[in-house]
Amino acid sequence: MAEMITFQRPDGKSCSGYYGAPEDGALEDDSPVPGVVVIQEWWGLNDQIKGVADQLIEEGYRVLVPDLYRGDVTLEAAEAQHKMDELDFADATAQDIKGAAQYLHKDSPDVAVMGFCMGGVLTMLAAMKVAEVDVAVSWYGVPPESAGDPGDIDIPVQGHFGLNDSFFPPASVDQLEAKLKEDEVNYEFYRYEGAGHAFGNETGDNYDPEAKAVAWARSLEFLDKHL
Repeated sequence: MAEMITFQRPDGKSCSGYYGAPEDGALEDDSPVPGVVVIQEWWGLNDQIKGVADQLIEEGYRVLVPDLYRGDVTLEAAEAQHKMDELDFADATAQDIKGAAQYLHKDSPDVAVMGFCMGGVLTMLAAMKVAEVDVAVSWYGVPPESAGDPGDIDIPVQGHFGLNDSFFPPASVDQLEAKLKEDEVNYEFYRYEGAGHAFGNETGDNYDPEAKAVAWARSLEFLDKHL
């Protein structure tokens, strides 16, 4: 049963998050289960992203979704844009996400980060900058060049992108991939024909159930392989 908890950031401040774990709490050989930090879209910590966490818990992972907006949730795109623009991405990465990974590491030897939209960008930043992250899965998120060097990533990274994405168009994905390839990062990118931005969000206008199903299966396989 998942619930809201409070965990500590590296700077000593507290952050709330949606946390849950499998009922048995261990794998078949009694070893600890891996953890996954899930990162919200620009809407906030809403029911949809909690549903993603619940699915991962059912798959056998300990999951924590840090509340980056401190309780605020919106259904309006203009307000979501405003909330995202106000967010300090560096602080969210180095404190909220890092703190969430540290929390999971207390009982999980390996921890992944998986994010969507804004969370996909933060996932890539965490892969670059958060040592406690062992695997990263980014859904339709490309970080700005000024945010850091993707070549610094030394963990396995997977990305999922719609070819009709207007927020992160194919050219930006190609540029990111070229950098990962140049620096020999362990990555795999998938592009989905006809899919737009946030194609995996079942509550959104661009929801593509076929692309979502394939991307979700690939994500689970990737987590299972590397955690």
